[in-house]
Amino acid sequence: MTLDSTGHWIEGNTVRDGSSRDYKMSSTTLIGVVRNFLDEYMRTTPKKLKMVDAYLSYVLMTGILQFVYCCLVGTFPFNSFLSGFICTVGCFVLGVSLRLQANPQNRHQFVGVSPERGFADFVFAHIILHLVTVNFIG
Repeated sequence: MTLDSTGHWIEGNTVRDGSSRDYKMSSTTLIGVVRNFLDEYMRTTPKKLKMVDAYLSYVLMTGILQFVYCCLVGTFPFNSFLSGFICTVGCFVLGVSLRLQANPQNRHQFVGVSPERGFADFVFAHIILHLVTVNFIG
């Protein structure tokens, strides 16, 4: 028996959580699928892509918070809400584009584009996006 990172005892592929119930760890259960995904992600994803993923998670949460705020409070002033939400969507799209260009597995799709060039394009597009957003707010 070994102790996993969550404090549960593992015997073979059965997890014992200290209660009367034991459950099997397999890739067919939701817990097993999530654990396999996280293990594979942590083991195989480069650190640069993890940083881009953290940025994408932040932008996604910002967009969700803006939408919830809009539903609860209202859209007044509408230009401010619209420009903020469109900017969030634009940042997410640009971040996904950066992740695609920086991923080593996609080198054959971006033959003439180095990861540094992809990052420079990302920064330049962000500057343009934020200038348009500030201009739209008025």
